[in-house]
Amino acid sequence: MSYIFLILGFIVLFAAGGAVGYFGRFFRLQKERKKFENEARDLIAEAKKEAETIKKEAILQAKDSVLQMKLEFERESKEGRKEFQNLEKRILQKEENLDRKAEGLDRKEAGLGKRERQLAQQEKDLVGRERELDAIIQEERAKLEAISGMSGQEAKELLMRSVENEARHDAALIVKKIETEAREVGDRKAKDIISLAIQRYSGDYVAEKTVSVVALPNEEMKGRIIGREGRNIRAIEAITGVDLIIDDTPEAVILSGFNPVRREVARIALERLISDGRIHPARIEEIVEKVNAEVETSIRESGEQAAFDVGVHGMNPELIKLIGKLKFRTSYAQNVLQHAREVSFLCGIMAAELGLNEKQARRAGLLHDIGKAVDHEMEGPHAALGADLARRYGESHAIVHAIAAHHEDIPAEDVLATLVQAADALSGARPGARKELLETYVRRLEELERIATSFKGIGKAYAIQAGREVRITVESNVVGDADVVLLSRDIAKKIESELTYPGQIKVTVIRETRAVEFAK
Repeated sequence: MSYIFLILGFIVLFAAGGAVGYFGRFFRLQKERKKFENEARDLIAEAKKEAETIKKEAILQAKDSVLQMKLEFERESKEGRKEFQNLEKRILQKEENLDRKAEGLDRKEAGLGKRERQLAQQEKDLVGRERELDAIIQEERAKLEAISGMSGQEAKELLMRSVENEARHDAALIVKKIETEAREVGDRKAKDIISLAIQRYSGDYVAEKTVSVVALPNEEMKGRIIGREGRNIRAIEAITGVDLIIDDTPEAVILSGFNPVRREVARIALERLISDGRIHPARIEEIVEKVNAEVETSIRESGEQAAFDVGVHGMNPELIKLIGKLKFRTSYAQNVLQHAREVSFLCGIMAAELGLNEKQARRAGLLHDIGKAVDHEMEGPHAALGADLARRYGESHAIVHAIAAHHEDIPAEDVLATLVQAADALSGARPGARKELLETYVRRLEELERIATSFKGIGKAYAIQAGREVRITVESNVVGDADVVLLSRDIAKKIESELTYPGQIKVTVIRETRAVEFAK
């Protein structure tokens, strides 16, 4: 029982403590609420006071603004009235001025009417005088035609011819002056570059020539080459693709074929067969096969050596092989591979002097005649064939264009193509570089002299320097000093259009006046 009372006592104490704490918090919250209500009333009162103050200030500012606007409006109105009055005065003044101008115009109109009548009368008088003058002119013209013996149309044509001749004379003087000034600079620079290129490059005077004649130790060897019933000669021709000509030429056999490589293979093979002495179809086939391999190796090595000599690298192996084939190709007895090397060196030298890409110029010069390696197998000019080959084997557009344009088959688009043209002409035109048949040479000289003498006023014409120059003397009483320039140009153009020749031909026209008297 004591425990129960003890527990009930604790419960009572706990409940009493909770009630005391609750009422304490309640009274404290009531006190804080009254405090907050008092502060809120004070804040509301202060806000009302400030609102009244702001309202009064706003009313005062509004009244001031209205007053200022009223004053500003009155001032602007006053200025507007004043400006309107000034404008009205100016309008009145303009009306007065217009009235005065209208009066002046009326007076001028009256004067113009009078002047118009006077001009009409003068026009009538002028028409009459014009008719009189026409009649006088017709009469004078008839008298002049009777005196001169020419009609008006003939006199007009004579005057036109005179004016045309005078214009041609003036044009010739201007052309001569311009050409003289341009030639002084251009020729000097071109000569410097070309002479430097020639001085710096020293090539063989006459290029190596490929032969097509095989010497025999004796006449009996001809029969062994022919063989029983011609089997040996047929085997050689069938395997090499070259014709063997065995005639009355003592101790010699002539090889004939368009392909220079095949001809070279046949020459070497025939010389080995003659040296060996065993000539029969099986031996011929064996020797030709070996020589073919050797010549292919020689061609590749020649191409690589040429590219190495001129400093050209990174070229397609097929192009290297085609360059090597030029070793067995000749043009006017000039070895084409040696010619390509010369052109490459000259292009490089001139490009260096002009500040251009020297390696590119050397590459274009080496490849410019690459078409001659295949022109006996394919149709078309060697320049176009070479350009196609270079394009096929990955050469740049500039190189391809320089190859295509080096014989002016197409117009040159850049300096590189012009350099290749110049270097090609230099290599082919130097003395001793090429050979021509005597008949062709004489015929070309005769054609040069014929073209020169076909122009009016030519006294004499001589082809000199192996056809590289035409020297012409004109009649001084027919051709003037200024006409000499036009005459030389016309002759040069006619030579270009009618003749085909390597390099260039110089046209020199000479005019001189001689006075002859005899002392008695």
